[in-house]
Amino acid sequence: MPSNIIAIVGRPNVGKSTLFNRILGVREAIVHGLPGVTRDRKYAEAEWAGKHFTVVDTGGFVPDSKDVFEKAIREQAEIAIEEADVVVFLVDAATGVMTLDKEIADILRKSQKPIYLVVNKIDSAKREVLAHEFHELGLGDPVTISALAGREIGDFLDVITSSFERNGKEEKKEGSLRLAVIGKPNVGKSSLINALLGKNRQVVTDVPGTTRDPVDSIFKYAGEEIVLIDTAGLRKKRRTAESLEFFSAIRTLRSIERSDVAVILFDAARGVDVQDLHIVETAIERRRASIIAVNKWDIVEKETKTARQFEEFIKDKLGLYDYLPVMFVSALTKQRIFKLVELAKKVHEEQCRRIATSVLNNKMLRDMERNPPKSSSPKEIKIKFITQVRTRPPMFTFFCNEPQLVQESYKRFLANKLREHFGFEGVPLTLVFKRK
Repeated sequence: MPSNIIAIVGRPNVGKSTLFNRILGVREAIVHGLPGVTRDRKYAEAEWAGKHFTVVDTGGFVPDSKDVFEKAIREQAEIAIEEADVVVFLVDAATGVMTLDKEIADILRKSQKPIYLVVNKIDSAKREVLAHEFHELGLGDPVTISALAGREIGDFLDVITSSFERNGKEEKKEGSLRLAVIGKPNVGKSSLINALLGKNRQVVTDVPGTTRDPVDSIFKYAGEEIVLIDTAGLRKKRRTAESLEFFSAIRTLRSIERSDVAVILFDAARGVDVQDLHIVETAIERRRASIIAVNKWDIVEKETKTARQFEEFIKDKLGLYDYLPVMFVSALTKQRIFKLVELAKKVHEEQCRRIATSVLNNKMLRDMERNPPKSSSPKEIKIKFITQVRTRPPMFTFFCNEPQLVQESYKRFLANKLREHFGFEGVPLTLVFKRK
């Protein structure tokens, strides 16, 4: 089940980023431990009491220009209402109720979303009295915390996640394969969707999205229903560039969450930039099987080995994510677009595979005997047993005597060995280390 989205909204300098970082710092279990993942963006996956969710900090999206300052604040609140499952409205006990707080509260009161009024900077019981004046905002009883000191953060998380379902170990039920087409603006996302839904294909139905979701299209391919999730549409045009960026990021998150496989479009004419790589990281952080589709390949002047050289260039840029398959397509000419669907089906099958425990240990224990883990401590690390605990995405548990001493470089070595022996092309692997 997709995790819920919690958006933290509020005027500047009330502590949104501090609360964001505090929530990430108290998650109870490691969801995944990929090194080198960009942490400068304003959304991330977190966990509390077995419940997974995405937390979004809207603070970094306020433009510096003062003439559009309040407009941008209102837009951020509107977007948060539109896209989030739960909204945390953060206010500052030190300053009391401000005019901008009232404006944001007016917007929030009209929504049908769960709104939690949270008063920050209550760092002692004596300061609890400062929260009373915030009742005038008309959003119910305030929750009091200190994001900086960590005071009452556990109780706060219990409250805001109370309606979330606990993430069990049950694997997803089989259904139609869901493909999310994601990428930067103008890389051809809608063109690819339209090409796949051409007249030579049987369109079963068009499913209109809700106010929060993009439009899904369902088509039959080789007798199988495929759901295409298009992230391209932006409904409201009267937005600042900063708000559009935020809106696009949240919709991309939504689409990734609802998909089985992410088709990440690059533009062959524009190359690969930081924004492309951020989108890749977002998909991998969400533990989604992914494919790189290089669109507009029809306009690239071809030379000998051009595709191979471009693929090597992309793999080099991907770094840790070089296990993602690359396919060169053209939405305009329909070049290889149905091979792309075949590849997505293959990658989906890969993430559904379960490796027998005996096979897993026979292969991996030999590798670890030849290349044992190094320890920065006098204690020797001994990994004694491995088992695959889930699929979609695959998760492997390594039982050892000193799990906290296993270095990131050795974890990458083990992940590479798993791929070498068992494939998993396009599939993120989660490695968990537990004490035997």
